[in-house]
Amino acid sequence: MGKEQFVGTWKLISFELCRADGTVSYPLGQNPAGMIMYDIHGYMSGHVMRRDRMSFASGDPLQGSAEETRTAFQGYMAYCGTYDVNESKRTIAHILECSLFPNWGGTIQTRFFEFSGNRLLLTTPPLTLGGHQQTVRALWERLA
Repeated sequence: MGKEQFVGTWKLISFELCRADGTVSYPLGQNPAGMIMYDIHGYMSGHVMRRDRMSFASGDPLQGSAEETRTAFQGYMAYCGTYDVNESKRTIAHILECSLFPNWGGTIQTRFFEFSGNRLLLTTPPLTLGGHQQTVRALWERLA
């Protein structure tokens, strides 16, 4: 097994936040968009977003208002780097070179993984998000 089970392109099916009390929320909406790609050389890239993000009025990516920029940032998450699989712990480490969230650049983001047919569930350890300890559950479907 190992890395080869991840290699390919995956489409986001669902993205949810789960609190310890069982509360589930959908920060990217009920129908998010996203892709995560793993290559045979150990590189990865992941992107997730709200489908209903608003366009900038100016049409210029460098001229968004403070509100447009804040909303765009909050509705999109992306990072890239390399990855390493620990089969015995059932974890995948995303070793980040770049991240839209500045605090994650240069960090290792560990995800628990679970395969079921052509689907991959990635789950984070508890993270502080929105002031609450939450777990992210991202379900992916293999495209290629």
